[in-house]
Amino acid sequence: NDLDEDRSRGVTPDRDPALRARLRLLSLQGRTSTARAARAAVDSAKHDLGERGPVWWDDGTPDLNRKLVTSTHYADWYATVEPSPR
Repeated sequence: NDLDEDRSRGVTPDRDPALRARLRLLSLQGRTSTARAARAAVDSAKHDLGERGPVWWDDGTPDLNRKLVTSTHYADWYATVEPSPR
């Protein structure tokens, strides 16, 4: 199952406040309760979006999250990709 559009649309706005909280965290160094709350908000939003937590698809493809492309079955393809100019 793909993350359906309605669910994604409903959750995505939650991400902005969570990310704003994370940015506030950078300006509040040393305030641990605020830092924990900001991290929890970001984590919750990412779980809701399917970016964290158990895989939500069931098509048999492997979970390549947090894997180097050079360590996956995409390694040969990746070796042919031209680096982008900076």
